[in-house]
Amino acid sequence: MDKESLFALAAHFIPPADALVDVYEYGAGNINDTYLVTTAARRRFILQRINRRVFKRPEWIMSNIRVYNEHVAMRIAAEGNTPDRRWETPQIIPARDGRDYVLDTEGGFWRALTFIEGARTYARIRDAHHAREVGYALGRFHSLVSDLDAGRLYDTLAGYHITPRYLAHHDAVVARGDFARTPEVEYGLRFVETRRAVFSVLEDARQQGKLRLRLAHGDPKVDNVMIDDVTGQAVGLIDLDTIKPGLVQYDIGDCLRSGCNPPGEETEDIDAVYFDIDLCRAILQGYLPLVCGFYTAEDYAHLYAATRLLALEQGLRFFTDYLEGNVYYKVKHTTHNLTRALVQFKLVESIEAQEADIRAIK
Repeated sequence: MDKESLFALAAHFIPPADALVDVYEYGAGNINDTYLVTTAARRRFILQRINRRVFKRPEWIMSNIRVYNEHVAMRIAAEGNTPDRRWETPQIIPARDGRDYVLDTEGGFWRALTFIEGARTYARIRDAHHAREVGYALGRFHSLVSDLDAGRLYDTLAGYHITPRYLAHHDAVVARGDFARTPEVEYGLRFVETRRAVFSVLEDARQQGKLRLRLAHGDPKVDNVMIDDVTGQAVGLIDLDTIKPGLVQYDIGDCLRSGCNPPGEETEDIDAVYFDIDLCRAILQGYLPLVCGFYTAEDYAHLYAATRLLALEQGLRFFTDYLEGNVYYKVKHTTHNLTRALVQFKLVESIEAQEADIRAIK
């Protein structure tokens, strides 16, 4: 979108007495379009267009964020001051007409959120301290929402992190056969087929009553954890669009998947990919002490299954999107999603090779 249009949209979210200085693209999200806005009053905020192809009811997202923010504020107030550590959540900035959003001339859904100052995200984990803080951030999130009634939130993305549904969609795409069967594609097809029984492990446990629905973040990757520039402490989790009822196992599995692959999921060097058991241990050292009050024996027992499954799930989603013509994720070139998938498949193999060590982490 051109600069003039962005300025016009951003103007809806600032007081009449303020003025815009700059709007520029920010972050590296695969779904929404995100911009950082600076005003003359030295105020910065996030301007974002929600992808309506992915999120059919963006107003549900805004409702969920309000419920979440109100609950977290109540919990933090009840806990009292913790001067040694801050915790912030992105707040909704209303438009001048009082709504949570603005529609552009093509029906695009735009919202504004407060910017967390003095902190940043990182694409990859830097060291063991960073890893523990990433684990702390997810544990803090799960702890804060552990008493929030999941029924108060909308399901903003039906089927999200229901792994068997991704497999069913993959099978339908493969059945159509509208793709070239290159050696890499054949490898991917075999990889998925030989692990077919794995895809339902968490949903089977839920159906059997071993795991239960709670509130889940939905996308707690390393690059959604805000780290304080001075203290190096985690100060919040961003990207709240997928907060909804779900299994916390999908969250911790996704956190470990994204955090324990030192080259990162966007690497082109597939041979360099591996699951770093030391980073896994550090993340869990940050995470587990905060969830011990509500984690059950089955929750602990499914940590390995979640770690393996989420790498497999993400690989399947990238792979299927490539076979379908790159219709979901943003890509930089035509084989981008195929490379992403192969990275995740390599990670799965590394996780499987270290199963005993991962299960032994307490």
